[in-house]
Amino acid sequence: MMTTAGIAATVAAAAGAAGGIAVVHGAGTAPVVNPSAARRFDKKVVVITGATSGIGRAAAIRFAAEGGLIGFCGRREELGRAVEAEIRQAGGEATYIRADVRVESDVQQFVDAVAAKYGGLDVCFNNAGITIQKPLHEYSAAEWDDVVNTDLRGNFLALKYEIPHLISRGGGVVVVTASSNAIATTEGRAAYTAAKRGLVGMVQSAAFDYADKNIRINTLIPGTTDTELVRRAAGAMNLPDPVWKTMVDIYGKQHVPGLHRMATADEIATFALALASNDFPYMTAAQLVIDGGKTAYAG
Repeated sequence: MMTTAGIAATVAAAAGAAGGIAVVHGAGTAPVVNPSAARRFDKKVVVITGATSGIGRAAAIRFAAEGGLIGFCGRREELGRAVEAEIRQAGGEATYIRADVRVESDVQQFVDAVAAKYGGLDVCFNNAGITIQKPLHEYSAAEWDDVVNTDLRGNFLALKYEIPHLISRGGGVVVVTASSNAIATTEGRAAYTAAKRGLVGMVQSAAFDYADKNIRINTLIPGTTDTELVRRAAGAMNLPDPVWKTMVDIYGKQHVPGLHRMATADEIATFALALASNDFPYMTAAQLVIDGGKTAYAG
């Protein structure tokens, strides 16, 4: 079974219009989201968790392309160094720091190091997450803790150490990645769903805690996205890419009743940038769903 995280092409187009993104639609395929000419994050310090692959990686590249100074983390050093090099080769600025969001000292050192290097924090995209899928009684306590400690506790730790830097800066924006499972879920996802629904409540409360500090905090709720996380959850990491592509196409047609396809990581990243920008100064404590129509379907 696939896990979740996604976007609608029409919503991507709307977000693109707000952020100066050009979206080119192909016949029956995912749109190509072209780089923006906007510089919404010029000289702004952007910290991202979980950016060695998937949505986080795509977002790091796009934030950097719009002038952001990027500090990002992840557990896989080889992938992190590769993303850092890709951004720098394109003329952007990025620093990879290995950190495990389950480890409090790692999170504190990561956030503080980025703030020290670039002179503070302006934008936080808290995106790290994992999933383990099985019936509830089959989880070991360690497996349950691994999912919840990464997806929920890890986001608490990120906010805990980011907020003081944002207060010192005079304000900022935080976007936290949840999942469409925070709204509607299925079997085998008890740990993931518990954590992702918990994120929504945590963000809502935190948004009120810091509204008078000029800090806006919102939840990004993607539907099913073609990422390594989803591929791994589907047990398809060792399958040839063409086979995986066929699985993706079939899943989209069967399980995304609106647009009948999975999102791309670029589509979700484009929306994350829109939410992290100053385009929506009145938006805080919100849940922004971008799932191709998946959770709206009543059938």
